Amino acid sequence: MEFIEPKKQLENKVDWRVSGHTKAIIKYYSEYTGYDENEVVDRFLKNLLDDKDFVGWAKSKRRNKRMSHQLRFEEKI
Repeated sequence: MEFIEPKKQLENKVDWRVSGHTKAIIKYYSEYTGYDENEVVDRFLKNLLDDKDFVGWAKSKRRNKRMSHQLRFEEKI
């Protein structure tokens, strides 16, 4: 018998304030894709790691070991 491995997601409560327009975009995109709204936001925001300027800035920070680990540069780039 093979056991099911748990998902490797760290979920934290975040209190973000976004406009009604942004909420509507997420809601309807969620309906379109079939993903729930949290998954849509999570997947979309991870695309920020494709921004070479952001990655370069983050990698240039002194003592950035924690940041690099949290952003998982070794997996993405």
